[in-house]
Amino acid sequence: MTKARDIDTIRKACADKGLMLDNHQLRQLEQYARLLNSANKTLNLVSRKEKTPLLIRHIFHSLLIGLFHPFKPDEKVLDIGTGGGLPGIPLAIAFPETPFLLIDATGKKIKACQDMVKTLGLKNVLAKKVRAEELKSVEFDTVLSRQVAPLSRLCSYAEKLLLPEGMLVCLKGGDLEKEVQEALNAANKNNGFPADVTLFPIDAFDKCFHKKYVVIACR
Repeated sequence: MTKARDIDTIRKACADKGLMLDNHQLRQLEQYARLLNSANKTLNLVSRKEKTPLLIRHIFHSLLIGLFHPFKPDEKVLDIGTGGGLPGIPLAIAFPETPFLLIDATGKKIKACQDMVKTLGLKNVLAKKVRAEELKSVEFDTVLSRQVAPLSRLCSYAEKLLLPEGMLVCLKGGDLEKEVQEALNAANKNNGFPADVTLFPIDAFDKCFHKKYVVIACR
């Protein structure tokens, strides 16, 4: 369960990073944390063993994408393998004029997402049970993912779904040099996506963000 000091922490953390959220958005993030925590008791949405508050480790972590890729109004965004709505729901709260499509192959997880989206009153979010490879139309400006699959696989999904100037934005952790190189090698071999991959280290106050990165792949 979130506590008042958790809200104060995320308020300060966001402000320190230049993510200026109003009181309504902060209350939505708090409510989302409570909903996610409740759903996680019966569904495997996030790890139950972590000591860092869910509001910080998962929700603030997701918001950090906005530091490196501020979403524009009407930018079409796809969140692949969203699970319990990460990173899509926190970002949709932070960027209410940007439409987000959240997808996952697990029906129970998407049902939980749909329920949370409805409770939160988010008008810019649609959650749908479907696999990325089942989507046929190329219509997204940005594809998101949070620790779902190797970068090379994510790039192969994104290539078929992104508009010409689109990009893939991932949250990943660990030593990524080999993973990035494999994605670039596969792209060079097939003359495909991506042409370039950039790693942005996450510099945040909590030790749980050690060796975490925002990964941006583009044409």
